[in-house]
Amino acid sequence: MGQRGGRRRVGLALAGGGPLGAIYEIGALCALDEALPALDFTALDGYVGVSAGGFIAAGLANGLTPRQLCASFIENDGREDDVFEPSLLLRPAWGEYACRALSLPGLVAQAVTQYASGRRSLLAAFERVGRALPAGVFSGAPLEAQLRRVFSAPGRSNDFRTLARTLVLVATDLDSGEAAPFGRPGFDHVPISKAVQASAALPGLFPPVEIDGRFYVDGALKKTLHASVLLEQGLDLLLCLNPLVPFDATHAPHRRVLADGEPRIPRLVDGGLPVVLSQTFRSMIHSRLELGMKGYGVSHPDTDIVLLEPDQRDAELFLANTFSVSQRRHLAEHAYQRTRALLRSRRTVLNRQLARHGLALDDAALDDPQRVLVSRHRVRRSRGARALKRLEEVLNDLDAAIAGA
Repeated sequence: MGQRGGRRRVGLALAGGGPLGAIYEIGALCALDEALPALDFTALDGYVGVSAGGFIAAGLANGLTPRQLCASFIENDGREDDVFEPSLLLRPAWGEYACRALSLPGLVAQAVTQYASGRRSLLAAFERVGRALPAGVFSGAPLEAQLRRVFSAPGRSNDFRTLARTLVLVATDLDSGEAAPFGRPGFDHVPISKAVQASAALPGLFPPVEIDGRFYVDGALKKTLHASVLLEQGLDLLLCLNPLVPFDATHAPHRRVLADGEPRIPRLVDGGLPVVLSQTFRSMIHSRLELGMKGYGVSHPDTDIVLLEPDQRDAELFLANTFSVSQRRHLAEHAYQRTRALLRSRRTVLNRQLARHGLALDDAALDDPQRVLVSRHRVRRSRGARALKRLEEVLNDLDAAIAGA
């Protein structure tokens, strides 16, 4: 059972979000691990992960604690075989480039023939040449190879069927558009490392992953969270983490700068196309998540579902490059501290839910101002600033408790 007391069935669902999503989830999980000492996050009853969340879920199911994941992915410090170099995600897909380049002469010849024969217009004829464009920029093979080494270490497994816990990694079948729940019967013969690669193959960035003659891409194309694959097992408590939320610039603090010295963007349109596209993407996937959460509440009323995600006013996470790893130490610390603050501000309601499963938040851990994740130098705040922040958390907790009463 997930709880050390063995009373209730507890599961964990992790959404995607690229490297930034993995960084956020590691920081948030470290905060949760400290705040819930009676819960062993490497021994839950089930895990489901999508895209970057699949990477984290597979590590937890293999016995890697949140702190060990932080050491490997954030700090590059730990067992030699476990150290994850972020540069693995940025290796060009040379094989994909070569394969497409070889097809280019034939495609050009076909286009010229069709146009010359009058069967197609010039534009229509040369649309065929677009098939020579690579299906992805970066290769997912180095990621798969590294995970294969990590999960093949003694005491771990790269085989879903030999894991002590239920693990489901969701990808999308490119040709049918259907979800592929790797780890479930019929999909459990695929190596875990290969399933992570398929689930994280974001179209345009990574080529589709071939498995048993079919091609798979990012699982988030179908759903944001895919929590239903665990809820169907009759869980009592499901913890969910979603790293990507739309940014609310209308209520975000102004006249401040980010940690790297860059000024905040008062209006998203001022950020240009990248910021507009980021907001659009986040809004789309979050609206799906909201609908899904409402549906889970109706279809599984006996399961308590706790969703944790960033504050929509948090510019640090929104303006960070989703695929950047250069700021991972700062962002992991930020996610850790913001999750601790979120738990404090929802303490009353959360304890009410957790109590039904023999769990409770550790007040001493949550209220300890000295706790840090990876920062070597703690940011010092004035006594007045700390008092105002604590007052805000207490008022938020009170509002949530009144609303849920």
